[in-house]
Amino acid sequence: MLYWSSGSSRLKEGRYFVKDTKKPEIEIIGLGPGSLGQLTLDVYKRLKDGGMAYARTTRHPVIAELQSEGVEFEAFDAIYEAHDTFPPIYEGIVEALLGAAAAAPRERIRYVVPGHPLVAEETVQLLLTAEAEGRASIDMVGGASFLDPVFSALRIDPNDGFQLLDATNLTADDLLLTQHLIISQLYDGFVASEVKLTLMEHFPDDYEVTLVQAAGSPDEKVTTLPLYALDREMNVSNLTVLYVPPVPDESYLSHTFTRLREVIRVLRGPDGCPWDRKQTHVTLKRFLLEEAYEVLDAIDEEDDEHLIEELGDVLLQVFLHAQIGEDEGYFNMDDVIAGLTEKMIRRHPHVFHEKIEGDRPEDVELRWDKIKEMEKKDQTPASFFDDVPSSMPALMTALELQKKAAKAGFQWGEDAPMWEKLEEEIAEWKEALTEHNHEEAKKEFGDVLFILANLARFFKIQPEEALLMTNRTFIRRFQYIEAQLKENGKTPETSDLTEMDRYWDEAKRKGI
Repeated sequence: MLYWSSGSSRLKEGRYFVKDTKKPEIEIIGLGPGSLGQLTLDVYKRLKDGGMAYARTTRHPVIAELQSEGVEFEAFDAIYEAHDTFPPIYEGIVEALLGAAAAAPRERIRYVVPGHPLVAEETVQLLLTAEAEGRASIDMVGGASFLDPVFSALRIDPNDGFQLLDATNLTADDLLLTQHLIISQLYDGFVASEVKLTLMEHFPDDYEVTLVQAAGSPDEKVTTLPLYALDREMNVSNLTVLYVPPVPDESYLSHTFTRLREVIRVLRGPDGCPWDRKQTHVTLKRFLLEEAYEVLDAIDEEDDEHLIEELGDVLLQVFLHAQIGEDEGYFNMDDVIAGLTEKMIRRHPHVFHEKIEGDRPEDVELRWDKIKEMEKKDQTPASFFDDVPSSMPALMTALELQKKAAKAGFQWGEDAPMWEKLEEEIAEWKEALTEHNHEEAKKEFGDVLFILANLARFFKIQPEEALLMTNRTFIRRFQYIEAQLKENGKTPETSDLTEMDRYWDEAKRKGI
């Protein structure tokens, strides 16, 4: 903790002591964007008549000019040097100011910051929080912010829409690409490098950006450069602002959620595509299923480019369904996302609320199911299996039915009885085949598949995925047979089983 020692003119490490119960008073003064000539008359008089003031930093041109006129400043530059990140710096400055104010209860201490106190000043926000907590009384005297001279230097109209963001706390999700973007607090090359990497998530490497240094002062400098060179400009300082112009056309927005949503809205609109306009939730059902299976194909192929494409096709189905909901006035994409976001937070209390160390995946799954049951406690189903989708493939449905039954205790505790049951079902199937009873044979074959699905569940195998893998293996090996026969001027129709089986074994040995 930093405090003000009444017997010294220096800030020290330690704890501060309040002399009496009067609420500490702090006056915050904005120094404007640059030179002495840009100070308001009120601010100038206060600084000239008020004695010593605390300064967040002396790295501001007006400080030197005021010092030459006899104004004394106590700076916090030493706190900057003591920390590697900004949050503890700002907290340290604020605690030092509160300590100094508490140690001088009959005086109002004065704190000066660059620009306007309420523009890009985290220490001021922390002081206002302290005031809300009853720890201090804050008074502010505004100076001109750096924004006006920056707008003048760039020749832009802020009424067109602009964002002001902090370089030390910038994320790609913050950016509105269609507005003027002004990034402050570009202190040094390291911060510039982090900003560059963040911007490259949205903008091309050679996108032109502009650095404005010491805006409004005699030393004002405006430099336009490609984005990739931003951290190579080593003259960045606390007086540097980065300007990123709005994207010139929609081609820069193709990767954004908003642009995709607009494209789907146009396709479904009055002047859109006839096919897209006539689709309904029902007509799109088969496409969602097909696209989901194509995603599985891409995963098994370990082909990232193919996976990107197929995930996009699944996302298209989600957007189409959401747009249909919006067109019909029942729901929209915001409702879909809000429901999903709230559910994921609600079902992951170990992540978003109370942290739990050492969680195993099975613990998380069990907790998920319990929370899901709690959510649906007022929605009593007519049957235990009501929430098992009826439109899933049969093998997947069998697995879900067995999982539900197992949660109710209806399962074997080991695999031996399952193997016995499998042999029993195979025997009954063979008997039905022997008797040429087609319907009974079909039923008994279903029983065989059902017990195989149960064995798969016991050994944590997804039967649908397993069968898909086998199907793909069969296709690859048969294509190998076709290729070998073609080299010999044959086709599967002109070959025989013995020859094709030999090529099959050859493909298997080759790991195909």
